[in-house]
Amino acid sequence: MPADLTPVPDAPATTPVADNGTGPPRPPVPELTLSHVTKVYRARRRTPDSRPDQRRVVAVNDVSFSIAPGAAVGLVGASGSGKSTLAGMITGSQRPTDGSIRFGAVAVERLRAGGLRRLHHQVQMVFQDPYSALNPLHTVEYTLTRPCQNFLGMSGAQARERVAELLETVGLTPASQFAPKLPHQLSGGQRQRVLIARALASEPTLIVADEPVSMLDVSLRAGVLNLLADLRRDRGLSLLYITHDLLSARVITDELLVLYRGQVVEQGATKEVLQHPDHPYTRQLIGAVANPFAAAHGAIPSTDRETT
Repeated sequence: MPADLTPVPDAPATTPVADNGTGPPRPPVPELTLSHVTKVYRARRRTPDSRPDQRRVVAVNDVSFSIAPGAAVGLVGASGSGKSTLAGMITGSQRPTDGSIRFGAVAVERLRAGGLRRLHHQVQMVFQDPYSALNPLHTVEYTLTRPCQNFLGMSGAQARERVAELLETVGLTPASQFAPKLPHQLSGGQRQRVLIARALASEPTLIVADEPVSMLDVSLRAGVLNLLADLRRDRGLSLLYITHDLLSARVITDELLVLYRGQVVEQGATKEVLQHPDHPYTRQLIGAVANPFAAAHGAIPSTDRETT
């Protein structure tokens, strides 16, 4: 076994994914487990008198949770609460300062280039901004064939067939009409569907969706949320849904974590958290959704990080 895919003792069991008879057999879905994960950013500049700047920002502070195979977990919080930092650590683009992240038998924080490539075969991300996440010079077909060839080892002809299947899956039909298009020829909702198709191209078992509908018109959001819910149900995918929108989290998730200033302040079944919130921050988030014109019941401190 490669050194950069070091198993962790007592790793959680994986759950096989039911095969619907189409496409290659899907791998079992591993459990994702975060244990006491902390991320600290340290200043790299110098003070005016040329001394090293000793300040630091705690972006994520002692966060622990897990995503069972096939489950959908929502991570809710305001901008600057640490949501995207957590997503980066789960996908291996950042390393935690402390704590561990296990995906099945794999210690994510120990991975290097080769191990990260294998991780990205199973863990894919849907980014927030459909306008900047696609290369403006690449057609939809090129964007989708690359992961098919890189992760699944498909030939050019096989990848093109796979592109047609992916476009059909995300509702961009007829596929022959959308495959040759460039990003500027697509609407925002269509671009987001292309991003979802790109995430699905490698046959992942976990999708990390970072604010996937926040930049879309309200009229387009329901379609993208329904698509994610259908894909999770039909393919047995696990989903980490990151958002600041409680309404969309209610639609698509089983469990909800409320993140405030880098810490999980409330956690539980989505329905239970929304109906019986415990933390003041959760209650105010819900109150804002229920009646945005109501007077605020007490101010919430700034989400800006404290520096030490």
